Amino acid sequence: MLTGVHFLLTYTCNWECEHCFLFCGPASEGTFTIKQVREVLNEAAKLESVETVYFEGGEAFLYYPLMVEGIRLAREKGFQAGVVTNSYWATSEEDAELWLKPLVGLGLSDLSISDDEYHYEGDKVSPAQHALAAAKKLGLPVGSICIEKPRVEDTSEEKEKEKGAPVVEGGAMLKGRAVEKLIEGLPRRPWNEFTECPFEDLENPGRVHVDPFGHVHLCQGLSMGNMWETPLAELVRGYDSAAHPVCAPLVRSGPAELARQYELEHEDCYVDACHFCYLMRKALIDEFPEYLAPRQVYGLE
Repeated sequence: MLTGVHFLLTYTCNWECEHCFLFCGPASEGTFTIKQVREVLNEAAKLESVETVYFEGGEAFLYYPLMVEGIRLAREKGFQAGVVTNSYWATSEEDAELWLKPLVGLGLSDLSISDDEYHYEGDKVSPAQHALAAAKKLGLPVGSICIEKPRVEDTSEEKEKEKGAPVVEGGAMLKGRAVEKLIEGLPRRPWNEFTECPFEDLENPGRVHVDPFGHVHLCQGLSMGNMWETPLAELVRGYDSAAHPVCAPLVRSGPAELARQYELEHEDCYVDACHFCYLMRKALIDEFPEYLAPRQVYGLE
């Protein structure tokens, strides 16, 4: 049952992080209009099961008035509303308060701030720390997102034998730009071991991400369909993973089955299921452009 709709409010970002699974950056294109925001919220309300709306990016604060109005409209519809930001705007705690004060009266349910080595390095107080302090001072519900660079878990020999393979930790999703920047030197496992999606319920999705081009993402770059062509409520109600050319094999037996079904050429080993799945989907993008979109999240535009 779908309970969450996440706006990819814009693909534009002031940074170009190595771990970004959407290939966001200063040159990335695609930003919602307020008319489109209203349309998504109206469709989400028709579903009745949706409880939470998030505004993400890219960097949502780059389009601050649009984000604030989106939050207001979401709350007006009765949704809980959250925001994800890299807090580039928090040049001091005092300045951070200026940015955050307009959110106080909107009834924001969650402010998630990226606070990790991909966004801030060094010993100085980071903008994220300024933002966290200001949010707490204003009484906003706030938390930090900390993604570390991929590393092999330090386990005992006995534990490694039990799991059957080294475990890669850190929180970075190995898709998008991360596949180009972060996988070197990481241990790999045989491709036929990846027989399920460990992160998304593609059969009964609990959330979707909607982008400015209308793509309704089940996973970043894996679309249910386009809501500018078929209204969101209709898309969600009519979704059947068994009829989806990419999701069907993934539900049956993960990226290994996707590779088998379409007889895709591939390497013998991959770091994890996301790494394998992303590359297999990228290989199929010209065959299923409606479902593997937009191309820019695969680094192709």
